[in-house]
Formats: sequence, C-alpha cells, structure tokens
Amino acid sequence: MKLLMFLAKRFAFRPFEKMLPDAADAGDEIQVVDAAVVFVHAEPQDEAHAAGLETKFVKNVKWIAGKRGFKNVVLHSFTHLTEASASPQFAEAFLQSAATRLRNTGYQVTLTPFGWVCEWELSVYGESLAKVFKVL
Repeated sequence: MKLLMFLAKRFAFRPFEKMLPDAADAGDEIQVVDAAVVFVHAEPQDEAHAAGLETKFVKNVKWIAGKRGFKNVVLHSFTHLTEASASPQFAEAFLQSAATRLRNTGYQVTLTPFGWVCEWELSVYGESLAKVFKVL
C-alpha cells in the first residue's frame, strides 16, 4: 500500500466522472479545513495482509494528523502511485473499515466518492512533514 499524505489548510473535492459502473451516486462539492488528507493506493499484495495493514494504516494517519493536532481526516482512493492495483472491492472495503476505526477514536472522517474521478483544490501547510509519502 502506498500513501501520499498532506496536512491541508483546505481540501475541497467535486465528483467529476464516474469510473466504475457500479459506483454509488456521488454528492456535491465538499470542503474540509485543517485536515490530514490521505491519498491511498491499495496494491494486489495488500489483499493477503489486510488486518495488519489496516493497523499500520490507522497508525500512520494518526501520526500525520497529530503533527498539527488535527481531528479531521480525508481518505481518497488514488490508483496512480504504482502500476498494479488491488481489486476495487478490496480497496473500498479497506477504506470503509479504516474510516470506522478512525471515527471510533474521535476523528471526523470524510471519504471521497469511491469509483469517481474528482476535481480537487488542495492548500497544504509549508513545513516538510506536511507532505509525506509512505509505503506500508
């Protein structure tokens, strides 16, 4: 799994184009301020190690959010960080489960619409730890 994480002053997204035929309908534009924004690329090998991977994932999200004391988190499926991708069913279920775990520990979690390409507006803080790439 690859993560591209940002400490964002502001992140706004608008659903643009449905990419998966069975994707749920998407809503309108959403804006989140002072948030850890995590772009997630699930890989085929992740499907065999989901339980331990989810724990690592949640720890990394809490770590980046903790750099500024943020309780807002945005999770976005982003299949552009490597060549091979896990199945869409796995990726969506993983994000939903991780979001639940984060919510159960006091985080406000926003998921971008799965199976959609979105337009984004991203304003990131300047310090170097406001932009982090991780391989889990």
